[in-house]
Amino acid sequence: MRTKPSMLNIAIVGGGQFCKEILDIATLNFEGKGVNARFTAVADPDRETPGIKMAEDLGLKTLKDYHDLYLPEYDIALIIVSQPKQQIFKDILETRPPHIRIMNYHVFNLFWKAIRFEERKLKAQNEEMKTIFNGIQDFILVITPEMEVVEVNGAFLDKMGYTSQQIIGMKCYDIYQKSYNQCMAHDSCCPLPDVIRNKRKSRMVQTRTMPDGSSRYYEVDVYPIWEKNGKISKFIHISRNVTDRKRQELEITRKLEKMVEERTRQLKETHEKLLHQDKMASLGKLSASVVHEINNPIAGILNLVMLVQRICKEGPVREKEIKQFRQYLNLMETETRRIGKIVSNLLAFSRQSGVELKPLDINQLIDITLFMNSNLLKLNGVKVEKSTAPDLPEFTGSQDQLEQVFMNFVSNAAESMKSTSDSILNIKTHCNPGMSKLIVSFSDTGVGIPRENISKLFEPFFTTKKRGKGIGLGLSVAYGIIKDHGGCIHVKSEVGQGATFTIELPIKRQLIQKNPKTK
Repeated sequence: MRTKPSMLNIAIVGGGQFCKEILDIATLNFEGKGVNARFTAVADPDRETPGIKMAEDLGLKTLKDYHDLYLPEYDIALIIVSQPKQQIFKDILETRPPHIRIMNYHVFNLFWKAIRFEERKLKAQNEEMKTIFNGIQDFILVITPEMEVVEVNGAFLDKMGYTSQQIIGMKCYDIYQKSYNQCMAHDSCCPLPDVIRNKRKSRMVQTRTMPDGSSRYYEVDVYPIWEKNGKISKFIHISRNVTDRKRQELEITRKLEKMVEERTRQLKETHEKLLHQDKMASLGKLSASVVHEINNPIAGILNLVMLVQRICKEGPVREKEIKQFRQYLNLMETETRRIGKIVSNLLAFSRQSGVELKPLDINQLIDITLFMNSNLLKLNGVKVEKSTAPDLPEFTGSQDQLEQVFMNFVSNAAESMKSTSDSILNIKTHCNPGMSKLIVSFSDTGVGIPRENISKLFEPFFTTKKRGKGIGLGLSVAYGIIKDHGGCIHVKSEVGQGATFTIELPIKRQLIQKNPKTK
């Protein structure tokens, strides 16, 4: 175990002004500052010298005869001669015990002048730093880890109305609690706990309520000061008033928010106008399409009626003309059904028709659809291949609407395979692994769909069919029906490689009911 070194006792011979200066400036006990030494005695036959009097005031031993300093009870290790008389130095040098060292006046005076020079230099630097410290307009506090204030600058004292004696030794949170009504020892809005926890500087903007009730904003920085052993010895707490800057920022933010709000309102109005224009354009497009599509079969029916009337006016109707009338009636029936189909598509597109919900068997719906379209498939030479999974769970939905969707896919597939030699329609049904969705796919070997058209397939009035063959509502209607059932449609196709339409329907989701009056 390392033993603590013994204390070095120092005595001064000569109680003049130099002795007083030494005692006035030098630290009496250097223990704890890296030096185990202290001044313990002064020897001078004149009891009225300033050095003797100051030694008495300090409680040091005062002797008339410097030879008494040799006594073991004083345990003197060093004697400093503070007067220039060489006789005294020589006498002490000849009479002192071997363990006592001696420093003459000239040598000590040389060291002392160097010490005083450095002292004055440090004092000047200290005064300069103190002037700078007090000249800074930010509030600066030096705080111990126990949150006690050990130093404060003049700006804080002047603006807060305190004196240095009132502040030094107080807890920092007591000072701020008294001034701002909110600072506590472990206040979450204070950066000091964060510095202690993370051992690095921290910055925070605080809102402080003044005694008059007004609010001010302060930017607070806390910096740790480290000891050699790695511990934090003190904290530098700097706070500056940023109220004007913060209020400017808040005002700028308020103006920006107002500008964004106004711009949002303008964009909303513009969006509503564009939607209205788009609706009117769509309505015009729909009207033009409907008029064209309905006018053609009506004109045909009207021409046939007028033809029959003209034949009847010319005279008795013969067998040959009756056969013509039957052909005319078949044509009028075909055109009338065409008008009915156009109207049905329009009703389905506008969602105005009634919806009946019931448990459905998807495989059975597909069989019904294929039966209803058997003649169409036969005329187009389409071979149907089914791969339907057995024991599929029931699905609650609209049979009429889903049949319409399936019929649309079947008829589109048949039409796309008119010009192909090997026409095959492959229909598959199954459930996803989680048994949460029914999946139905229709794959054909037709001409396929160009990549640029795939994204437009479900848009109203988009069609690649020849004029008179459709108005582009079939897939749009199908898309809306599947969406209302909570499902989705995926398309995969390449030109010349056919197309696959895949429908996903959630099993547990109910059909979305729409109000017929909703526009």
